[in-house]
Amino acid sequence: MARAENKETAGPATRLVADVARRMRLKKKLTQEQLGKEIGFSGAAVSAMETCAQPASDEMLVALERVLGEGMGIFEQAREYVRLDKYPEQFKDYVLLEQKAVGLQLYAVHAIHGLFQTEEYARALIGGGYPPLPEQRVEELVEVRMARKALFDRVPTALLELILDESVFTRPIGSQEIMRRQLLHLSECAKRRNVMLQVLPLDCGLSGEHAGAHGEMNLVETPDHDHLVYLEPQDESLLISDPTKVSAYAQRYAKIRAQALGPRESLGLIERLAGVQQ
Repeated sequence: MARAENKETAGPATRLVADVARRMRLKKKLTQEQLGKEIGFSGAAVSAMETCAQPASDEMLVALERVLGEGMGIFEQAREYVRLDKYPEQFKDYVLLEQKAVGLQLYAVHAIHGLFQTEEYARALIGGGYPPLPEQRVEELVEVRMARKALFDRVPTALLELILDESVFTRPIGSQEIMRRQLLHLSECAKRRNVMLQVLPLDCGLSGEHAGAHGEMNLVETPDHDHLVYLEPQDESLLISDPTKVSAYAQRYAKIRAQALGPRESLGLIERLAGVQQ
């Protein structure tokens, strides 16, 4: 359901698409209902898009390009920017870095990292958070989270390293079956040539050291080979560029990696938990 408050908070790309779509519709002398029929949406959905009560989905933008685009690629080009409007405010700066990164080193403690989530796992995780979100907002956040996965197949290739604390696997999200399919997805991700996936075992602290005790982190290498650290505690965001601090986080990450199971052992553990016969 479209939300009235979206009209006040809609981002610039969402507003531009709404205005261009309305102008192009009027130029073609189409009512909202007629345009809706052409693109496979209701007239109410077209109205919600034009008033910014509901940002256009990727699917709607593709259809608008086909019907109203006149070969100019306006709505196709807008997909990236409208998607950015939908991200939480504190996440927008980071996601732009993530999309262009040549390398990511990720450590996740509380849940599977967003880049590696299945759609149903993401929906259960986002929808089960607090404070509760409207269903439509949950779907928006799931949509943009899934869109981030384009990084896996991007050219030029990005190298993705993920270390998951084993505790992530002891906390099923959604249901046992959703969790099983999520583990199978992780298994497939781990077999990609540009992915290195490791598990930090629960008993790593028995050796007297637990480098991951300070929590999650994302280390980013930009196309210019600058190195940054992104932290997101309790829905706040912190982007660190100071070289001394970045170096300290990188060293901590290296220690976490050293304490984790190797990639082959980690894959074996994930597949055993998913019930895959060895």
